[in-house]
Amino acid sequence: MRQDIFQAIADPTRRAILSLIAMQALTPNTMAEKFDMSRQAVSKHIKVLNECGLIRPEQSGREIYYHFNAKKMQEFDNWLAQLRQSWETQFNQLDKVSATIKNKKNEQ
Repeated sequence: MRQDIFQAIADPTRRAILSLIAMQALTPNTMAEKFDMSRQAVSKHIKVLNECGLIRPEQSGREIYYHFNAKKMQEFDNWLAQLRQSWETQFNQLDKVSATIKNKKNEQ
């Protein structure tokens, strides 16, 4: 089953992994050292992040380094920005309606 970005970022451990590898590429063993969990548990988190495209593996000799995929995160951020703009417009309209109602009550 392919994971989506929402499932990936819903987990605090995966968000922490993303924060770590945003600074520098890391191997699964290095990531496991940063958390109180096994290498296998970290691998499961890596699998989810990789399936949704937030990280990308790069083979270097016998090691696999995982890199943060900023392009994928930028796509997600652009989508959120569109939603944010819509929400702000709706909240501004709600504020205007609320102010109008408040003004009418004060006039009475």
